[in-house]
Amino acid sequence: MRTNITLACTECKERNYTSTKNKKNDPDRKELKKFCSRCKKHTVHKESK
Repeated sequence: MRTNITLACTECKERNYTSTKNKKNDPDRKELKKFCSRCKKHTVHKESK
């Protein structure tokens, strides 16, 4: 039931993190605030394909 997802920075569009989510409990796209190594600051990362 859990699927692998990739998180991309909303500012520079770099794909920095991978995570898992349960599609049954979280049908919409995840948004997490994570550190971006390219931007050198904490930014919002959204789930990408």
